[in-house]
Amino acid sequence: MRFKGLDLNLLVALDAVMTARNLTAAARKINLSQPAMSAAIARLRTYFRDELFTMRGRELVPTPGAEALAGPVREALLHIQLSIISRDALDPAQSSRRFRVILSDFMTIVFFRRIVDRMAQEAPAVRFELLPFSDEPDDLLRRGEVDFLILPELFMSSAHPKATLFDESLVCVGCRANKQLSRQLTFEQYISMGHVTAKFGRALRPNLEEWFLLEHGLRRRIEVVVQGFSLIPPLLLDTSRIGTMPLRLARHFEKRMPLRIIQPPLPLPTFTEALQWPSFHNTDPASIWMRRILLEEASNMASGDQEPPTRRRC
Repeated sequence: MRFKGLDLNLLVALDAVMTARNLTAAARKINLSQPAMSAAIARLRTYFRDELFTMRGRELVPTPGAEALAGPVREALLHIQLSIISRDALDPAQSSRRFRVILSDFMTIVFFRRIVDRMAQEAPAVRFELLPFSDEPDDLLRRGEVDFLILPELFMSSAHPKATLFDESLVCVGCRANKQLSRQLTFEQYISMGHVTAKFGRALRPNLEEWFLLEHGLRRRIEVVVQGFSLIPPLLLDTSRIGTMPLRLARHFEKRMPLRIIQPPLPLPTFTEALQWPSFHNTDPASIWMRRILLEEASNMASGDQEPPTRRRC
C-alpha cells in the first residue's frame, strides 16, 4: 500500500531498526532477510532524503531526521495493532494476552502476587512479564513496549493517564539481636550506624529516603548499596546495620526472619504507589479489564492490609 509515493510497509522496517538499532536483529524481528532489510532502508533514505542511520561500532545510530519520524511512526503502528486486537470481545477465561509491567521488587512481593494468584483462577492463560525499574520508563510507555508502570506517583510524568493504588510509609529495620535497636532510634544513631540502602535502575537512582536526606543536607553512613528493597533484610542479620524500606515489605520479612521494625527518627515522607498506562491503551478492552483488576486488588489490600496466606513450600 502506498501513501504519497511511500510504500507503508517500509514504516514497519523503520520502526524495527529504530527499536533494535541493528540491521540483522531488526530483519529477524519482522521476518525479513538482511538483504531485504538493507533494501528497505535504502528506499527510505531515498524517499526522505536523509541518511536516517549511521554506523557506530555495531550499532545503527539514528539521525535527527529518523528520531523525528520514530515517534509518529511507532504511534501509528501501535494504533493499527490495537485496532486489530480490540475487534474481538474480551473473554478473560480464554485470553492469552501478555502484559509487560515495570515495578519494584517491593510491589512484586507485596502487591502483584495478588494479581498473579487471581489470574490463575479467572484467566489462567494470561501471562505477565515483570520488569525492573527503567531509567526512561516514560519512553517505554510511549513506544508501547510496556503495558503498565507501577511506581511512586511522584516519579511518573504527566504524559500518560494514571490512577492511584495506595499510600505507603517508610520504616527502619534491623536485626532483632541488635541491642542498639532495643529502644527508640535516635537521630544520632540513625546518622552514625551503617546503612544498607536500595537504589534503582542502571543509573542507581536514589530512593525516597535518599531524596529526603539530600534535600535537607543530611548524610548517613552507607555501607552497602543493593538494587532492590528485598535485598536489604538478609544483609542486616547478625550485624549492627540498619536499612529503610516500605512498611508493608518490612512486615512481610518480619514474619520470615528475625527483624525489628523501628520508626525512623526523622519525618520521612509517605508516598503513593500509582498505576500508569499508555494513552493509546485507554480504549483497549484488555487494558481496561486489567486496570480494573489492579485497582480492585489495591483497594482490597488497603482496606484489609493483609498479605495473601503463605503457601506451603513445594
